[in-house]
Amino acid sequence: MHISLQSIATVSNSRTEATDDYWGNVITEIVLEEHIPTEAFTNIEMFSHLEIVFYFDKADDGDMVYSGRPRGNPAYPLMGIFGQRKKDRPNKIGLCIVELLEHNGRTIKIKGLDAIDGTPVLDIKPVFREFLPNGETVQPMWVADLMKNYWV
Repeated sequence: MHISLQSIATVSNSRTEATDDYWGNVITEIVLEEHIPTEAFTNIEMFSHLEIVFYFDKADDGDMVYSGRPRGNPAYPLMGIFGQRKKDRPNKIGLCIVELLEHNGRTIKIKGLDAIDGTPVLDIKPVFREFLPNGETVQPMWVADLMKNYWV
C-alpha cells in the first residue's frame, strides 16, 4: 500500500546534524506551512506538552536497518529496529513529546524536540494524560545508559 503524506510545518532550530546526545536545551520553533490555516493552532497554549510527528528527511535510505546494537555499542544487546528509536527506520518517522513554551500566530516555540533544522513536521497532537501509559513502564537496563546524555 502506498501512503502519501504532506508536511504541515517545518522545524527551525540551531541543530544542523542528527547527533545522538545533548538535545535537552534545544529550543525549536515550528512554523506552519502556507497551506495550513493559522486557526490550526487555536488554543494550543491550553496544553503544556505536545507530541510532534516528524520525518527524518536527511536520513539516508541506504543506512536503514532492521536490527543491530543500539548506537553500534557492543555492550548493548542485538535489537530489532522496532525495539529501538534510531532514525534509520523503514518509514523514517520520528515521534517526540515536547514542552510547549509559547504560541504566536503561525508559530509555536517548544523545548525537547530531537529533530534538526528544516525537518518536515507531519502532525502535532496535544498530550492527554489519558493517552499516557497506565501503570509502570518497563524497559531494559541498557536504555538508561544509552539515554544518560540525550536530554542534558
